[in-house]
Amino acid sequence: MTAVFVTSTGTDIGKTFVTAGLIRHFRNAGRAVNAIKPVVSGFSADAAAASDPGLLLAALGRPVTTEEIDRIAPWRYEPGVAPDLAAKLEGRVLDYSALIDFSQRAMTRNELLFIEGVGGVMVPLDERHTVIDWISRLRVPVIVVAGSYLGTISHTLTALHVLAQRNLSTIAVVVSETPGSPVPLDETVASISRFADMIDVIPLPRDEMKARAAFEVLAALL
Repeated sequence: MTAVFVTSTGTDIGKTFVTAGLIRHFRNAGRAVNAIKPVVSGFSADAAAASDPGLLLAALGRPVTTEEIDRIAPWRYEPGVAPDLAAKLEGRVLDYSALIDFSQRAMTRNELLFIEGVGGVMVPLDERHTVIDWISRLRVPVIVVAGSYLGTISHTLTALHVLAQRNLSTIAVVVSETPGSPVPLDETVASISRFADMIDVIPLPRDEMKARAAFEVLAALL
């Protein structure tokens, strides 16, 4: 496996946390690894280090410079809304063909590549394309990141259904613990597992040591 797409059931769920954790795991194991986050909404140059591209660069052991951010995240928008609307608000249009070309070129290198999406699996990129269209063009396996909040079961199963309709391979669902959720993490994982059609469902607790164990389990599937 040379490339994996990390998507989710929504925004601010934990895609970057999962992607960065996997990067660190494989770097510690001595494996060549890289990551791109081509499309970013809510980006502020003044807070680049705390941005999604900044966190990925830190995990890769690279400096958080404008040049490095340009290399992994060329489509950046300041408004924290869906990319199609963010681009419109800035008087721009996301070039979908260029996005596909950028992603495919990144996949040609001899390393494990993580491609982190933007928002959820059905978030619009432009007037005609959503994130799932992007994944479908690349034909790479997928990790779905979900939360443990109330309502996540329906959101997660809907995302899995849409991916299956496109004949895309889902490696695993990672359920990232949502702080303050009234639903226990393990109960959420068990419920999703019952309907996930033999897909591995991995709990990701907020506890650092338990989180490392979760990344080991996830990494073993790649």
